[in-house]
This record gives sequence, C-alpha cells and structure tokens, in this order.
Amino acid sequence: MNLHEHQAKELLNKYGAKIQEGIAVETVDDAIKAGKTLTEQTGTQWYVVKAQVHAGGRGKGGGVKLAKNTDELKQKAADILGMTLVTPQTGPQGKIVNRILIAQDVYYGDQEKIKEFYVSILLDRTTKKNVIIYSTEGGMEIEEVAETHPEKVHKEYVDPLIGIQGFQCRRIAFNLGLEGNAFKEMVKFVENIYNAYVGGDATLVEINPCLKTSDDKIIAVDGKISIDDNALYRQADLAAMEDKRELDATEVEAVSYDLNYVKLDGNVGCMVNGAGLAMATMDIIKLSGGEPANFLDVGGTANAERVEKAFRIILQDSNVKAILINIFGGIVRCDRVAQGVVDAYKSIGNIPVPIIVRLQGTNAEEGKRLIDESGLKVKSAILLREAAEAVKEVLS
Repeated sequence: MNLHEHQAKELLNKYGAKIQEGIAVETVDDAIKAGKTLTEQTGTQWYVVKAQVHAGGRGKGGGVKLAKNTDELKQKAADILGMTLVTPQTGPQGKIVNRILIAQDVYYGDQEKIKEFYVSILLDRTTKKNVIIYSTEGGMEIEEVAETHPEKVHKEYVDPLIGIQGFQCRRIAFNLGLEGNAFKEMVKFVENIYNAYVGGDATLVEINPCLKTSDDKIIAVDGKISIDDNALYRQADLAAMEDKRELDATEVEAVSYDLNYVKLDGNVGCMVNGAGLAMATMDIIKLSGGEPANFLDVGGTANAERVEKAFRIILQDSNVKAILINIFGGIVRCDRVAQGVVDAYKSIGNIPVPIIVRLQGTNAEEGKRLIDESGLKVKSAILLREAAEAVKEVLS
C-alpha cells in the first residue's frame, strides 16, 4: 500500500525524524487557512503547493509550485486541485489531483549552505538484509545518478536481526560530507527513518530530497513510503490512510472479492491459480504473440463463484480479446474448476471473447471432457503448448 507524501511524513515524524511541515487539504479555502496556520506555527511567508498523487516527477508535470503570498497560494492551489497531472510514472492518461499539501518554505537563509541528499531504505533480497541507499545528489532521479555517476551512490547494509548501529549512521553522515551539528542531525535522522521503516512494516522509504537547511537542520522535504500489504492487519492506523481514489477501480473491486488482480496493458486476460503459474502464463501469452492484460490469481479455491467474479473483472477491460484460464489441479480438482467455468459462463450469459481453458493435474481429463461436452464456446487444453497454440489462433 502506497502512502501520500503528507502521510509518509506523518509516519517519519512519529519516529522522530524532522520534516517539512505541511497541511493536506482538498479545497482552495482550506488551502488559504492552511497557509495562515503554517505562518503562525513556523513563521514561513512562502508556501509550497504540492499535488498529492501516487506518482513521482510531480514537479516536472506542474504539480509542485511555490507561492510567495496568500494571493499566489489561492491561485496555485486552484490551478493544481482537480488538474490531470501527467508525469513519467502516470502514463499519458495522468492522474486527477484530489488533494494538495500546503508546506512551509525550507529553502531559507544562505543558499550556499543548503544541500540536497537522497536517502532510501528497502530490502535487498540477495543479501537478505535491509539496505540504505544514499547519495549527495539529491533532488534528482537516483537511477540517472547511478548511471552517470555510480561512485556517488552509496549503500549501507543492515542486518534486520541486529538493527541499525550507531557506527553505520555515522558512516552515512561522513560519506555525505557533513560536519558539526549537521553531522549529528543526520546521524539521528538516519536512525529515526530506519525505525520508521521497521516500525511501519514498510517495503520502501524514499526521501528525495533530504535537506540540510542553512541552519544545519536535516529534514525530509519529500517522502515516499510503501507499506507491506501483508502487515496491514497490525497497522490499522496506516491501513486507514489508504486513498482508494488513487487505485484502479477494477483492482479495488477485485480486492473486495479476495482476488489478487493487477491490471496491465495487454489484450489477453489471464485467470490462474498461483502467482508463479501466473507469471509463466504471462510469458506464454507473450511468446504466442499476445500481451497479458492482467495478473489474476484466483487462489486454491477456484469454484464457480470465484471464477464468475474473475470473469466479470477481466471483462471490464475493453482491450481484452481473449481469456486464458490456466489451472494446475493440486489442491483443487480440475473437474471442479471445469464445472466452475461452465457454471460461471452460463451465469454471465454471452461472453464476447474466446476462452481457452488449460487444466493440468488431478482429474484433468475429466475436466477437459466437461468443457468439451458443455456446448459452450470454450477451447480446452491439457498441455501448455496446446494452450499457447490456441491463444495464437484466436489472436490471428
């Protein structure tokens, strides 16, 4: 689950990390009130208006603007609220801005003393350790920095059983070229954001830029945090922050049906039991000349009700030209799946796209016979090669 910037900062601040203060609002009137409140609390006279969408590159798309007075704040809040923000991460369709963050100006004082850094924390699956990635080149795309100046990207590996140690925080501050009070501030900052990463069950914490202010404070100016969906049961406060407007409506519906669904851009719908088999199925589709339209794992209980719901989810995508059902009958019997497909097809009525059903495992032959004798426009297969050929045939 992804958090908005203001929610990410709230989590970081909970664990003691200093942040750029701000107030999230959804109307222009509230934006003006937020500006006045920030002036009272922080003394700031300038305000940063930030679109709150789950996508990077907001500034390049016009989703981050500086307002130097209340009149500008009103105008820029009106400009951003409701706009369709297009960034490299949103795709050409963009995202509608429903919420903005009014933040204090932290680029005050002697500009030569201000420095921007990059800091992120995530799991390195190869080493089975958490890794802190950091660089002196903040405010830029870290991928670009890694490609053009790899020597400026540093990594600090943290054993999750031991936790982050003081010498590691000091090494990070040293490698970032800090000294004096800024050095001490960075040491505390790194420890605090690591604690937020662990305490919040995050899979990613990314701060870009992490700012050294002109008076040597270290603060998070931006924040991106992703929470492990499997841990939301024990993170009720964070789960309540989810903004469903940022999610694909079909994916939200699929979650309500307890289906694992991710929409893609292809033309062949997939219905599979098991994530590994789903990945292999998408490969088969590509090798057959198609493109997967989704990832959909119906789980181990592929009964008629679940199959029908899965059908309805897939058919909401107008780009789907065929549906491939690929079931391995280990826990679930293939004949039960086949009966579920037949029952679901009859319940829905006319399904306008070809359906290929590949069944392998327990009672696969019986399942194939059920589908073949159903009289429905469904092609059956047992071998994966047969299913691939059927996909190629219906797409040609």
